[in-house]
Amino acid sequence: MAEIVAIANQKGGVGKTTTAINLAVALAAFDYETLLIDFDPQSNSTSGLGVDITKNNKNIYDVLCGRAPVESAIHQTSVDWLDIIPTSHNLAGAEIELVSEFSRETVLKRSLDKIGGMYKFIIIDCPPSLGLLTVNALNASNSVLTPVQCEYYAMEGLAYFMNTVEKIKQALNPGLNIDGGVVTMFDSRINLANQVKEEISRYYGERLYKTVIPRNVRLAEAPSYGQPIFVYDPSSRGALAYKELALEFLSRRGVDVSSHRKSDLYVTEEAELEYDLGG
Repeated sequence: MAEIVAIANQKGGVGKTTTAINLAVALAAFDYETLLIDFDPQSNSTSGLGVDITKNNKNIYDVLCGRAPVESAIHQTSVDWLDIIPTSHNLAGAEIELVSEFSRETVLKRSLDKIGGMYKFIIIDCPPSLGLLTVNALNASNSVLTPVQCEYYAMEGLAYFMNTVEKIKQALNPGLNIDGGVVTMFDSRINLANQVKEEISRYYGERLYKTVIPRNVRLAEAPSYGQPIFVYDPSSRGALAYKELALEFLSRRGVDVSSHRKSDLYVTEEAELEYDLGG
């Protein structure tokens, strides 16, 4: 069965969608069957991969409302080994529609149980909230990965979010593993960023990913072209960072990543050296 990973944080603008897209693409590039679920009504994962759902309007909203089987909502992407279940803005109303649903916290889990054998990894891009959609995602997941931006407000809500995760683990999903945090949009030139990074490190301890995602203009540009960073600019610092994140992600799961390090996600040895030197 697939490992289901929720990319979640109640704070918006911390890099959840960027992390979900590029982690999923990197895993697929390493030849792991991967499914990305756009569970955010803003549908940024859908547009960020350039997915056009006009020809087939089945999406995760239809699945949650029982209007379509989950298999019919799966779309192939331009990346080998990567599928996506897109969303639409209608998903914003799903929380109201699910209120009267039987066992409303498990609707997504019941749907994903039907396709768990098709993939190695299922990545869920969660909305920036602690509502019923996020509860469904966490209840369906085996682990939760939390991107955290190095700013005061992002850090302020982290303890509250993790407290909610612990409550969901105790009440609904005892198998939920807190995989850890990922520092995103990091700029080492800013003193506050370094201070917040230290606080995040103390909070997570060894669960904090060693890979740090830098603030990178190419990462910000890529979604407007409907492309993951590995397609838009695979030699950028952002692309190199997300490859390192994927390698660390796999290593935590007991995978020997030595063969993956020579993947063509790295375009040049010079780019790799520049990233290693923090250039």
